Amino acid sequence: MGAAIRLSEIPAYIDWLVADQRDLEIQDPGYPDYLDSDWHAEAEAGRDLLVSRGYRGRLGIHAAYDGLDLFTHDRKVREVIQTRYLQSLEFGAALNATHMVIHSPFVAFGSAFANYSPASGRKWVIDATHAALEKVLPIAQQQNCTLVIECIMDKSPFPLIELVRSFQSDHVRLSIDTGHAFIMAQDGGAPPHQWVLEGGDLLEHVHVQDVDGHADRHWAVGDGNINWFAFFRALRALEHSPRLVLEVQEVMRSFQWLQRNGLVR
Repeated sequence: MGAAIRLSEIPAYIDWLVADQRDLEIQDPGYPDYLDSDWHAEAEAGRDLLVSRGYRGRLGIHAAYDGLDLFTHDRKVREVIQTRYLQSLEFGAALNATHMVIHSPFVAFGSAFANYSPASGRKWVIDATHAALEKVLPIAQQQNCTLVIECIMDKSPFPLIELVRSFQSDHVRLSIDTGHAFIMAQDGGAPPHQWVLEGGDLLEHVHVQDVDGHADRHWAVGDGNINWFAFFRALRALEHSPRLVLEVQEVMRSFQWLQRNGLVR
C-alpha cells in the first residue's frame, strides 16, 4: 500500500515510502494550470530526493483531467486533451513514471445499460477515446508508461473493460477508484469489490479512499461505508499485484486502520 500525494509532500512520507518500496503517485499535473507553470525544478528536486533516499518502488502520476472529457468528437477539444496529456507525460518522464491515470469517458445521464450497451452508444465512446489518445499512447509506450483508465461515474464495469481491451496494448489498463465505484453502486452500479472481480488481469491500479455514498469524500479508510474486507478479499484472489495508492486526506490514519485490520502491510 502506497500513497497519492503532491511533490511537496514527499519529504513527509519519504521514510515510509522507502522502507517497503511502496507504490507512489504524484498528482501535481491534476491541479489547474500546474502544467503551465515552471514545474521542472520542482520535479527534478522530487526525483533527486527519491533517488538519494533509495526509492525503487512503482511510481506514477495523475494526468491533467479538469474539463478533459475523452468522449468528444470535436477536433479542437481533442487537441486540447492531447496537449494536456502530452504535457502530463513530459512531467512523468522527468520522474521516470511508469503509470499515468486518466479518466473514464463513460459519463452520461441515465442507466449504464441504456447509454453504453453495445447497441446504443458504446462504440461511439470507444472510437472517440481512440482518436483522443492516438497521439498520446505512442509516447506513453516509448516512455514505458502505462495509461490506467480510472472509473469515474461508471455504473457498469463492462464498457470500461471493453474500452481497455480494445487498445490491445500492455500500456492501457484498468484503474479502480473505490470511492467512485461505491457512490455509483448506490444507484445500481457495481460495488468496489465487484470491479476487482470483473477487471481481473486488466486491473493495474487502485485509488483507495472511503466515502459515505453521497459524495466523493476522500475520507480516511474506515470513516465511510465501503466493505474493505470484501474488497481486499477480491484483490487477494488476483494472480498479480495492482498498484495500490491511498488517495485520501489522512494517509497514515488510513494506512494504520488497514494494517490494524490485517488487510495491508
